[in-house]
Amino acid sequence: MTAGTVLASIHTWALDDPFAVAGTVAGTVLLAFLVRWLVRRIIGRTVATFSDNAFARRLARARATHGPHGPLHGEESAEVIAERTAARARTVGALLGSIATFIIFAVAAIVVLELVGLDVTPVIASAGVVGIAVGFGAQSLIRDFLTGLFMIFEDQYGVGDVIDTGQAIGTVEDVGLRVTKLRDENGVLWYVPNGAIQRIGNKSQGWAVANVEVPVAYSEDLERVREMLRGAAEALTTDPEWEGDVLAEPATCSVESMTPDAVLLRVQLRTQPLRQNEVARELRVRVKDALDAGGVAYKQGPR
Repeated sequence: MTAGTVLASIHTWALDDPFAVAGTVAGTVLLAFLVRWLVRRIIGRTVATFSDNAFARRLARARATHGPHGPLHGEESAEVIAERTAARARTVGALLGSIATFIIFAVAAIVVLELVGLDVTPVIASAGVVGIAVGFGAQSLIRDFLTGLFMIFEDQYGVGDVIDTGQAIGTVEDVGLRVTKLRDENGVLWYVPNGAIQRIGNKSQGWAVANVEVPVAYSEDLERVREMLRGAAEALTTDPEWEGDVLAEPATCSVESMTPDAVLLRVQLRTQPLRQNEVARELRVRVKDALDAGGVAYKQGPR
C-alpha cells in the first residue's frame, strides 16, 4: 500500500459522503469505548467476587478447613488465603483488561480503515506474516510470557513470598509476565526469566516444620524422654507469645538414628510459613530446660 493509494482513498471518501462516513467512524469509535467499558466492568465485578465480598471469605474458609491435608488452618490462615486470592484475582483482572482493550481497539481500527476506504486485506496479511516472524524470532520471549501467565493463574507465588527458583533464592519483589524479581539475603536483586524457571519451591505457602534433634544416652528411658519432649513442645504451642506462630497440631517425637554414643531423638512442630527457625530456637531452649530438670544424660558415659 503506497502513499498515493492512501491519499486516493481518503480523497474518494471525502467526495462520496464525508459526513455520513465521519458519523459512522465516530459511532464505531464510540462503540469501541462502550464495549471496552462494559468488558472492563464485567471483569471488575468478577474480580470483586473473588476478592472483596462474603463469597470470597467463605471460599477462603472452605479452602483453609478442607485442604489436601485436612483442617490444618485456622481463621488467620483463612485470611491469608483470602488475601492471596484477592491479589491473584486483581492481577488476572488487570491482565484480561489489557488483552481485551488491545483486541477491541484493534478490531475498531480495522473497521475504521475499511470505512475510510482503505483495503485492509494487506494489513491483515502483513500482521499475520509479522506475527509468524516474531514467533520464530522471539521464542524465548513467548515462552517467558506464557510461563508467567500460568504462574499468575496458578498462584504459584506472589509478591512477598520466599521462593527457590533453582537459580536464586529470595523474596519476591515483583511478578511480571516476562521476569520475576527476587531479593536474596545479601540484598542482591535477581531478574529471573519466567521461561528459565524449571521448578519452584515456595517457602511461604501453607505451613513449615520446626525440627529439633536431641541426643540422649542409651541408659535413659526413651519413652520418658519422649514425654518430656512432647511436654516442652506442648508448652510452646499453648504459650500466648508463640501460639500465633505454631499451628494447633500435636508435636511428633521419634527416634531418628543411633550412634555409638547416643540415641538421636527428633521433635517436630508445624509452624506458620517462614517462622520455623524462630520456633526451633525457642523449642531448643525449652527442651534443654526440661531434660536438665529431669536429669537426662545427653550421651553415653565412659564404660
